[in-house]
Amino acid sequence: MNALRAACLALALVFCCTPPAWGEGFALNEWSARGVALANGLVGRADDVSTLAYNAAGITRLPGTHVMGGLAFIAPSGSVETRRADGTRSTAAKPNTWTAPHAYISHQLNDTVWLGMGVFSRFGLGNSYSGNWPGRYNMYDVGVQTISFVPTLALKLNEMFSVSAGLDIMHGHMYLGTKIPTVAAGTFRRFDNDMQLEGDGWGVGAHLGLHMRLNEQWSVGLSYKSQVTMHLTGDVKFDWHGDNLARRQAHLPEARDCDAEATLQLPDSLALGVAFKPLDNLSFEAGATWTRWSTYNALNIYMKDYDAISNKEWRDGWNFNASVEYRPLDWWALRAGFFYETPVVNEDYADFIVPTNGRKTLSLGMGFTWNNWALDLAYAHVWVNSTDYGSTGASGIRNIGITGGRSKNVSADICMFSLSYAF
Repeated sequence: MNALRAACLALALVFCCTPPAWGEGFALNEWSARGVALANGLVGRADDVSTLAYNAAGITRLPGTHVMGGLAFIAPSGSVETRRADGTRSTAAKPNTWTAPHAYISHQLNDTVWLGMGVFSRFGLGNSYSGNWPGRYNMYDVGVQTISFVPTLALKLNEMFSVSAGLDIMHGHMYLGTKIPTVAAGTFRRFDNDMQLEGDGWGVGAHLGLHMRLNEQWSVGLSYKSQVTMHLTGDVKFDWHGDNLARRQAHLPEARDCDAEATLQLPDSLALGVAFKPLDNLSFEAGATWTRWSTYNALNIYMKDYDAISNKEWRDGWNFNASVEYRPLDWWALRAGFFYETPVVNEDYADFIVPTNGRKTLSLGMGFTWNNWALDLAYAHVWVNSTDYGSTGASGIRNIGITGGRSKNVSADICMFSLSYAF
């Protein structure tokens, strides 16, 4: 029974410690089409309603009421190379397209006070392989999505300074599929039992923003998103567990459906953006975001009377970005951006579901306005650095005879739209 508990706990660790949907760590930043086209360059600009996600203090620049909604389509690709004593094998991830929605509303109460609500995803991933691939004992299918509901209050202190504060009420849903190597007692027949883990949870954090409009040309933004402690509860279920106790106990480990609990500490981040607008129809922004992934050093799992700790020992990450926006016509805008992210994953504990080790992104986009409507479109391509598995000690990798390997040709294409209206 202890063997099964250990297996359940190891899978719960993977379930809760999932990697990115194409942000370093397991962060997302696809919060609006204009923001993606500008490589997150809305911290200093902070001049449309999606700034509720990037730097909410900027909504004080929006008179009246503004609404926006949209969707990102994320199509990842890549493969994992595994090395064993009997040779090397490369397995491609299954093709799939994942979505990340966003919605925002801001309303001006008076000359000083604005209210806003943002709904967007801060963390998430999706990744799957065939059920018989060499890494199936670590994972073959995983999905994570968080949705943040962020009610916000923003104050315009004077013509130069604005501040904001909001709550991040976050819900997360996660699932994991993996195989458990099982031996039939007596006959010693070996087979793979399928295990599915699914659960959800809630956490609460805070968002703070500061925007400084120094003059008509220069503006500076600063945005802080606090840590969120996510409490997760889920069910562990086996595909085959026998139709009675005697048959269950005739297999090692015993296949028994069970509950799992975890506490996941999601990191805080601090973003700085400096915007320069030399002409009315031309603007630039450069910025940096620091994410404190070093707080993600271990994960405690609780399952009945058994506890486990999984070391992660990640390091803090940086995102450096630059962007340009040009309006050749009053109703038409052209945008481009680039950002570079530093690696955060500690390869001594890397899972197969973590295909990233730093990344680069080039983005393009356009915006169209007519009357009170605006439509923004964006495309981004993500190049992901390879992760090496030669030193990892993660469960389901080293202990099943995999001696090394690496992720290969990992990338993603992102298409996105946002539709907004000003009342």
